[in-house]
Amino acid sequence: MKVTIVIPNYNGKKFLENCIESLYEQDYKNMDIIVVDNGSTDGSIEFIESRYSDVKLIKLDKNYGFSKAVNEGIKEAKGEYVVLLNNDTKTTSNWLQELVNCIDKDENIFSCSSKMLKYDDISTIDDAGDEYTILGWAYQNGNNKPETLYSKPKEVFSSCAGAAIYRKSILDKIGYFDESFFAYLEDVDIGYRARIHGYKNVYCPAAICYHIGSATTGSKYNEFKISLSSRNNIYLLYKNMPLLQLVFNFPFLFIGFFIKWIFFLFKGYGKTYLYGVIQGLRTIHQVQKIKCEKVHLLNYLKIQRLLIINSAKYFYQKFNRK
Repeated sequence: MKVTIVIPNYNGKKFLENCIESLYEQDYKNMDIIVVDNGSTDGSIEFIESRYSDVKLIKLDKNYGFSKAVNEGIKEAKGEYVVLLNNDTKTTSNWLQELVNCIDKDENIFSCSSKMLKYDDISTIDDAGDEYTILGWAYQNGNNKPETLYSKPKEVFSSCAGAAIYRKSILDKIGYFDESFFAYLEDVDIGYRARIHGYKNVYCPAAICYHIGSATTGSKYNEFKISLSSRNNIYLLYKNMPLLQLVFNFPFLFIGFFIKWIFFLFKGYGKTYLYGVIQGLRTIHQVQKIKCEKVHLLNYLKIQRLLIINSAKYFYQKFNRK
């Protein structure tokens, strides 16, 4: 098999049929499917075992989070490429073929991100690749924008792991998803890590899938998601930025974190956000910092430039209503 598709699942039985059936309808057939179950109690395991005997099922004893679940699948993957796919997605028939075509073009491509459309409004972008800014903000390209505006392939900071293809040989080289993150921003972290090593992440608009979104956590804003995301953002910065870069960016990062706190304060989650930040600082020793090597200095400079550019793009997207 050239491609192994890994689907992490936690109590997602109601989504699995649509997701897996759409994979059976793929034009590209040189693939196998692994579902990694995070200790579901909703009958997901029994459903897969009874309906999909050709799907490899890895059963974990409890919910270890997204990162560990996909890592367990990646370890078992035999393909040249690994595709990560959320259980609350439905893919178009040429989706996988387009992802393979995209990553096949250049050996320096680490990952390719799908054109993820909103499940209940397929004219609207859910995610067209992820970006990261000098303010310490990650954001989804094109979120809530018309899908027609995102029809051209381009480099992105990182691929959204909800529907992306990764080169297995590079994963083996730079390491798998950081399990200390549990969930959220782990895909930005691995994309950041790949960039430090000089690899590229690309948005593939021809690879279309439909995404429900927040199916496991239940809502866009909730205490679990906000506290984990704010904690993980501390991990992300500490892990990937050399000390000198952190010092240089500190004023911008301080402003970014302050604005986020004000935002969540008005949403009723100010304390939750601060709790996550504090937890990140308290537990930062759990994260293995990337060693800054001279051979990667030019890549760090390119990343710094990209962080600045992405900040400008963010505000343009935010305030451009076209």
